[in-house]
Amino acid sequence: MLIEVAVETVDDARVAHAEGADRLELSAALELGGLTPSVGTLLEMREATPLPVVVMIRPRAGGFVYSAGEFSTMLRDVDAAVGHGAAGVVFGVLTAAGGIDVDRTRKVVERVAGRGEVVFHRAFDLLADPLAGLEQLIELRAKRVLTSGGRANVVEGTEMIGRLVQRAARRIEVLAGGGVTPANVAGLVQATRVGQVHGTFAEERLDEAGVVCEGRYRATSGVKLRETRAALARL
Repeated sequence: MLIEVAVETVDDARVAHAEGADRLELSAALELGGLTPSVGTLLEMREATPLPVVVMIRPRAGGFVYSAGEFSTMLRDVDAAVGHGAAGVVFGVLTAAGGIDVDRTRKVVERVAGRGEVVFHRAFDLLADPLAGLEQLIELRAKRVLTSGGRANVVEGTEMIGRLVQRAARRIEVLAGGGVTPANVAGLVQATRVGQVHGTFAEERLDEAGVVCEGRYRATSGVKLRETRAALARL
């Protein structure tokens, strides 16, 4: 079983590596679902850990239908990410009608070709027909799709995740993510036969200056990740 950890900082990456992560997804602003991170963070992360790092390409929060200017920015960010050693990019582009934007997705695939993996993120969970969407991503030669089965979390979406794994038939990787915890990961894997899971495995912390500014933030929890790995090892 492969575990991908969504991280924001180099410290997160070090914890994830130490506790058995297999791959990192680097984003900024995970509280917004993840936005494009800085190149500086990517460079530091690559020096800090040998794990493959895939980079979120998302210019703003609030949906996945982008203007021409936003999409041009995404393509530049794709070039920056893979040009600075990312193992791949994670993105999602939808049409105003709520389907996969095939033309723009193809442009990203072509942009990355030969330089890394292309991963379609949980914008996929907004599709009315996820099985048809999966076939589109296979045809577009995406490497992987991140999904909670079209529901708020993987527990609610278990049935659909299982159907997606079956339909994929090894033609595309299905990565289950959205509310994965040490308590539910074993049941999820047993019910769906999914081969990889994704999560933040985070805990809330108080900034050292919290007495002054009451600053709180979330960071990767070594305990949660260790417990997740242990739960999978018992399968």
